[in-house]
Amino acid sequence: MNPTQELAKRIRVHALQMTSKGGGSHIGAIFSCADILAALYDGVLKVDPTKTNDPGRDRFVLSKGHAGAGLYAALAEQGFFPVEKLLTHYQNGSELCGHASHEVPGIEVSTGALGHGLPMAAGMAYAGRLKSSSHRVFCLLSDGECDEGSTWEAALFAAHHGLSNLVVIVDYNRIQGLAPVSEVVELEPFADKWTAFRWSVREENGHDSEALHRCFRDIPFEVGKPSCLIAHTTKGKGVSFMENTVLWHYRIPQGDEFVAALAELEERS
Repeated sequence: MNPTQELAKRIRVHALQMTSKGGGSHIGAIFSCADILAALYDGVLKVDPTKTNDPGRDRFVLSKGHAGAGLYAALAEQGFFPVEKLLTHYQNGSELCGHASHEVPGIEVSTGALGHGLPMAAGMAYAGRLKSSSHRVFCLLSDGECDEGSTWEAALFAAHHGLSNLVVIVDYNRIQGLAPVSEVVELEPFADKWTAFRWSVREENGHDSEALHRCFRDIPFEVGKPSCLIAHTTKGKGVSFMENTVLWHYRIPQGDEFVAALAELEERS
C-alpha cells in the first residue's frame, strides 16, 4: 500500500468502530469517500493542525456531512486532535456529532443539510478572491444532493465569477438514502451538466489514489473556471457485503456484521 491507501484503510477502520460504538451510521457513504478524504489529507490540502486559523490555509467543506465520521478520522490521523477521541463519536457530550461539526478542530463549517455545502464553499472562494488570497476551497458533494437547486445555483455563481480557486469533488456512488440515484432523480448526462454550467470537468476512479493525486496536482483544470472532479465510487467500498447496496446507508455495523467487516478491512493490503 502507498501512504494514501494506508490512510484510507485507517479511516475506514476508525469509522467502522466509531459508528458501531456510538450507534450512528452512514457507513456506506463514509466508505465510498474514504479514498478521496485520504488523498486530500495526504499532501493535497494546505492545512496545519498547529495553525487551524491560518488565513492562508486551504478550506475543505464536507457538504455530505452525514459522512462526518470519515472526516473526523482523517483529521485525527493528521494530528488535529487525539485519535483516542474518535470513540466518543455520537455520544452525549461529545463534540464529534453524527454530522460534521465546526466545533471540531480542522472543520470549517457544520454540514448535513444537503445542498448547503457548495453555496458556502463558493462564498469562501469568492471572499478569497476579493482578498487576493492564494488559498483554495475544496467541497466534497454527494451525488444525491445534486438533486438540490441550491447546488446548481452555487454552480452558476462560481462559474459566473470564474472561481478557479474552487474545487468540487462529487462522490458519485449512485446510491442515495433510500434508492439508487437513477430511480430518484437521474443525473446523467452528469459531466455534461457541469460542463454546461461552465465548469472544467474531469472524471476519475474515486478509489484510485494515484489518479486522484494526478487530478489534484492539475488544479485548476482550466484557468478562469472552477474545477469539478466526478469521482466514480462504490457505496460501502472495502467490505464486500456492504458494497453497492442501499441497506448500508443507514444500517449500523454491530455484532457479527461488525466482526466480519473489521476482518475484511484488516485483511486488505
